[in-house]
Amino acid sequence: MKSFFKGLLINITGTIISSVVFILLIVGIITLIMSDSDIEIKENSILKLNLSEFNVVERSTDNPFEDFNLGGNTSKSIELKEILDNIEKAKNDDNIKAIYINTSYVNAGLSQIEEIRNKLLGFKSSKKPIIAYSEVYSQTAYYLASIADEIYLNPAGIVELKGFSISQMFYKDLLEKLDIDIQIIRHGKFKSAVEPFTLNEMSDENREQMSLLVNSLSNNIISSIAKERKLSTELINKHTNNLSLENAKKCLELGYVDGLIYQDQLEKKLISISKGNKLNLVSLTKYNEVKDKNKKSSSDKIAIIYATGTIDMGKGNETSIGSITTAKAIKKAREDKNIKAIILRINSGGGSALASDIIWRETQLIKKPFVVSMGDYAASGGYYIACEADHIIANPTTLTGSIGVFGMIPNLQNFYKNKIGISIDTVNTHKSADMGINRALTKFERKKIQQGVEETYNTFISKVAEGREMTKKEVNEIGQGRVWSGIDAKSIGLIDSHGGLEEAIEIACDLAKIKKYQLISLPKKKDFLIDVMLNVGEETTISNLLIHKLGINIKLIKTIEDLISQDKIQARIPYIIELK
Repeated sequence: MKSFFKGLLINITGTIISSVVFILLIVGIITLIMSDSDIEIKENSILKLNLSEFNVVERSTDNPFEDFNLGGNTSKSIELKEILDNIEKAKNDDNIKAIYINTSYVNAGLSQIEEIRNKLLGFKSSKKPIIAYSEVYSQTAYYLASIADEIYLNPAGIVELKGFSISQMFYKDLLEKLDIDIQIIRHGKFKSAVEPFTLNEMSDENREQMSLLVNSLSNNIISSIAKERKLSTELINKHTNNLSLENAKKCLELGYVDGLIYQDQLEKKLISISKGNKLNLVSLTKYNEVKDKNKKSSSDKIAIIYATGTIDMGKGNETSIGSITTAKAIKKAREDKNIKAIILRINSGGGSALASDIIWRETQLIKKPFVVSMGDYAASGGYYIACEADHIIANPTTLTGSIGVFGMIPNLQNFYKNKIGISIDTVNTHKSADMGINRALTKFERKKIQQGVEETYNTFISKVAEGREMTKKEVNEIGQGRVWSGIDAKSIGLIDSHGGLEEAIEIACDLAKIKKYQLISLPKKKDFLIDVMLNVGEETTISNLLIHKLGINIKLIKTIEDLISQDKIQARIPYIIELK
């Protein structure tokens, strides 16, 4: 009977796989046919930016199930570079008469929003108008829309302006209830990645750095809005503190919008602006398929190597940084004679110290222009792999630094015994053979791990000092695990200039002394169909097939699991910070 059910399960699994592969083959053929067709844009068209319907990512995958949710809702992923390229393309496209921003909220990091916003500011040199309209503007959506020549709001709508905050969850009491002891070994008084496991609130040092950080980011956003809306920062801060934008009428009276209108009235305005007989809106998805006639081919190449997510040993993908995958991509780029410059695009809060060092070594071997472009995060291990660059560029809202190291080993002995009734006994050949999560560390073992942490920290600051042409003492003073905003990072020498990926490409061209170039992206994306078929024999459980391979978006892996599962010694940002 057991073998019968096993055979039945295998048959069901095989049927699922065959059906999925067949569907994907059909979709792939249709997509290929459609991509070969030349899409024409009508005269007097307007490019519509509705970023509320997208997840803005550094790099998408070829997995058609990537954005599928069990709840039944789907949202498309779009690469940041694709958005920037489309805005640039529209700038030079005579058929595009304006850009229409219709975004109530933005599924993107603050630094990504800043890069899109800056690109839209550059679009204005074309003298084509930018019009914004929404029923509601979130804070980040309004930050993006504030560059528009005209901002409109629904008469019953609102602009959210309440300020920014950083919140953190603490697990100390939970771990105590579970009888789990988290053993911490760290270096750096600001290395607060471990605080959620040992405290019930932020330490004074962490509260200090978080306060400086959030205020630095807020000041940048408010001053940017003030400049475009011709309001003083003092006035915006006053309105924010008083929650003055309580309704649409107030938003108009206080100068945050230029008119209160409905969708049909907005469409009439857009028709008038485009000077056409009817409204021709072009979506980002459609415009992405339009060939850029201004792009010129060249044998000279610039490689953009994407390093996104947690840094770990082994192979990575579009959302994680594997030491093998990333090091291999850097090696390929540095050995290719046609690649004249390398850009490492980092969006990472760090991870394994060992994996970071492996990637760092490959960057040190680069003998051609090497530029680092920092996204939302390039901190701790993310900064480790950046410090050898000829030029480091980051946005004012980028979070960077966090030059510090920690070790963390959970002791689950009491959890096993007191909560689930399991006892563990061992036989060792040597006194530390069973060192791990099943018992407490001895003083000797803790001392050895502390030595490893100290040595790793010393190596970290030494490499930063060499790469940034600073002394170890100077690096140590701005290190200690402290997180800095891109604004402050420039003043203390951690970065060279402010800007995004587009500016990084310009710097790479200047350093390589080339004007015409072809961009290539590394590491090479995995082919989804081939990846599924290669792994059918290895991963035939239904959970693996549906969750791992088909990309169903189940967010069960939390910070606590991620931290515990990593190497003993880590270089990681305190936590993934979300401004709200």
